[in-house]
Amino acid sequence: MPARIDWTPPTDRPDLLADPVREGLRELEARARVAGIDPGLADTAAFCEGYGMPLETSANCVVLAAKRGGAVSYAACVVLATRRADVNGVVRRHLGARKISFAPMDEATGMTGMEQGGITPFGLPGEWPVLVDASVVDTPHVVVGSGLRRSKLLVPGASLKELPGAEVLALSK
Repeated sequence: MPARIDWTPPTDRPDLLADPVREGLRELEARARVAGIDPGLADTAAFCEGYGMPLETSANCVVLAAKRGGAVSYAACVVLATRRADVNGVVRRHLGARKISFAPMDEATGMTGMEQGGITPFGLPGEWPVLVDASVVDTPHVVVGSGLRRSKLLVPGASLKELPGAEVLALSK
């Protein structure tokens, strides 16, 4: 039997949000919900299995390091858990990078103020592009990280296009 999820307004449980996420979620608070989860089930596949959620309702956020001419810039990429972002094709070209890779986890967590397994598109550094796959925006509600391994957010998929730096693209295969 799947574990129970108790979704609640983030204003009722600010302790379930990383500090930058609390700030980044401020304008969406009325439409978002947060729930505490077992931190051992924070990774998407484990979460979906443990809580009986379909994979197509979860979206993953990854931090990318784009390199060009010796300079490194960062971006976030958000795709449904059932899809894969075309990082070396669409994303690399869109960012104008010569080379692109997943940012080392210690850099990603250090720059975002979020925990590994909890990185979310809410509350990211303002100068970062947030590339959101069109399929995420078309999903009525998606589960994303909260910045912490011990909780998840449930938000309207379309709300991700409202994020600072958000660009909606066909990113996935």
